[in-house]
Order: sequence, then C-alpha cells, then structure tokens
Amino acid sequence: MSKEEESIEERKAKVLIKLRGYKLIKKEKHKEATSFIVDIPKEKEKAIIWCIPEEATVGITDINRLQKAMKDANIERGMIITGGRYTHAVKQSAKKKKIELLPKTFPVFDLFEHKLVPKHEIITEEEKKQLLAQYKVEPYQLPQIKASDPAVKAIGAKPGDVLRIIRKSATAGEHIAYRYVVE
Repeated sequence: MSKEEESIEERKAKVLIKLRGYKLIKKEKHKEATSFIVDIPKEKEKAIIWCIPEEATVGITDINRLQKAMKDANIERGMIITGGRYTHAVKQSAKKKKIELLPKTFPVFDLFEHKLVPKHEIITEEEKKQLLAQYKVEPYQLPQIKASDPAVKAIGAKPGDVLRIIRKSATAGEHIAYRYVVE
C-alpha cells in the first residue's frame, strides 16, 4: 500500500462523516492508527474517529490510547473503526467512556445512494412529542428497528430515537414511516 493510498477504514470514516453531517477539522496519521477530528454541529461538540487498519483485535490498550488522545484534545466523544474484532472488555468499557465501536460490516460506500434504501433521518424531540400525541401512542408502540441495522448505524441513531423513513412510491409519490430504535 502506497503512502497516498487510504485504508478501507479511512474510506469508512469519510462515509461516516458524510452520512452523519459531521465537519472534518483535522486528519492525522499515527503509527498505530489514523485519526479524524470532527465537529458534530447538531450536538455542538467534537469527536475523534480512530481508524485502526488491518485485521487487528482491538483491545483495552487501543481504548486507552484513544482516551488519552481524547483527553489531550479536550474532546468528549470517540469512535473506533477497524477491520478486526473487539474484545469483550473493550465492548464493556467503550460505553462507559463515550466511545462508539463501529462494526467491521460498516459500509465503505454511501448506502443511501442505492435505489432500494430509503432515506432515514432522526426526528427531533419536539417532532417526537408531536408524533406521539398525534397518534396517541407511546414510543414502544411504534414499529421497531434495531440499533444494529446498517442504516441506523450509518446515521448514528441510538436506542430511544425515532426515525422518519421516506420511501418513494409509484402510487403515493412519497410514503413516510416512523420507527422506534431499540437495542
């Protein structure tokens, strides 16, 4: 792999930044990983996306390295993208440390460009209240979608969020459905 050629993990990071509407601030190469520092406009905070290349197993040392980088840059959130797997200990400690672990199945391309994948968006708390009042339902009574769904992962929805899914329809023009994100 030449110096200019980017890894699959770096391409995944670029897709993630585009899909979630993050603003890239800085990209740095380290000996063990590549980091992207991004601004998250919706939440008015910054995050570090840590790309660990190869089929490496991500362990506690990697989490600690990322946490140190987060602390040095005064950043609250982190994300890890790898082609390898995560140890059980990493999965347990990542939640506590505000680190999101992206699965190796995360796409290298924008999945919403495919004609069979409808547009997904997270609705605001205000829209959520209006929707639930309009239909006189509780969130758990809406149709559900798993947090592990590729489209849900791509837009960064978390359990408890409600998604608006907009499909093109030959008869209705557009069909809007709502889904409640569950674990």
